[in-house]
Amino acid sequence: MSHRTDLLIIGGGQAGLAAAHTARAMGLTPVVLEATRSMTGSWPHYYDSLALFSPARRSALPGRPFPGDPDGYPTRDQVVAYLTNYAAALDADIRTGHRVERIAAPASGGFEVTTTGGERFEAPMVIAATGAFSRPHRPELPGLSSFAGTVLHSCDYRRPEALDGQRVVIVGGGNSAVQIAIELAGHARVSLATRHPLRFMAQRVLGRDMHLWLQWTGLDTAGWARPLLTGGKGAPVFDTGTYRKAIATGNPDRRPMFSRLEGAQVVWADGTREQADTILLATGYRPGVDYLAGLSNALDADGQPRHHGGVSPTHPGLGFVGLEWQRSFASATLRGVGADARHVLSRLRKQAQADAPAGTRR
Repeated sequence: MSHRTDLLIIGGGQAGLAAAHTARAMGLTPVVLEATRSMTGSWPHYYDSLALFSPARRSALPGRPFPGDPDGYPTRDQVVAYLTNYAAALDADIRTGHRVERIAAPASGGFEVTTTGGERFEAPMVIAATGAFSRPHRPELPGLSSFAGTVLHSCDYRRPEALDGQRVVIVGGGNSAVQIAIELAGHARVSLATRHPLRFMAQRVLGRDMHLWLQWTGLDTAGWARPLLTGGKGAPVFDTGTYRKAIATGNPDRRPMFSRLEGAQVVWADGTREQADTILLATGYRPGVDYLAGLSNALDADGQPRHHGGVSPTHPGLGFVGLEWQRSFASATLRGVGADARHVLSRLRKQAQADAPAGTRR
């Protein structure tokens, strides 16, 4: 048996919830398919001490302000509670425990979605909202696969006590890498290995959070600003000054990327060697969109979505919400998914209206 609806949203985290709220405001009746049993995305799986890098007033989904101090920086658990409450209040057909296995585009038009449980759904429009944080990225570093110590990804890290007394090398120089390194430095000897020097950006300027300035100046969405905000020389680390001071103490320290790993040793760029207990990869994530592999040219050679501002150029009716730099610096964040959802759904609906037979358009 196949279920029919006018919009399918795959993924029930922040991107999927924002898309569902926006769809309802447009008069659509979305069905949200979420693989897990909760509507909190990747948030419960992040490290315990994680705090947002944007204030609560700039960390809300459409239609529901983030509670508490608007200038405070919400914790992981506060975000989980916010998303749970948001989903509970959402007027949408949400189906948890529905993992999408594949999507087909039949010749008759629209999309046919099949779950691992064998259920089938049909819709003229599909939003892939499984986001940018569902598949940990583990780069191919020389010697990593045969490293004799422990290799972790930041998604495996919860609290510093588990690494007490160890020699830890963290690969990565973004916000999460620095935050973990500084927390861990009170329990272990820690180095940050990066290809470029750390780039610190003031968290607050003239009493205002930098995210507000990015929006007010237009840098948030300016394509030319992307290399400045994230790119070839590393993403900026938002800092009130405490991170820079902590790294200046030497634990954690920052070093040029090591040349290779041999056994349980790290071979640094200058040729020196030392034993290491754990390599922790704070190397980000990639979109989990394997279910699109059956749609010709929906993904590029690296398995990344092909899109223009979140709209598929190869499959009318297919859109994305929650990808990094989809349309702006904030696209993969709580504050960015709402605007992207409006942009994508507006264009998908225009496509559908243009393709509809005369007399049926609305």
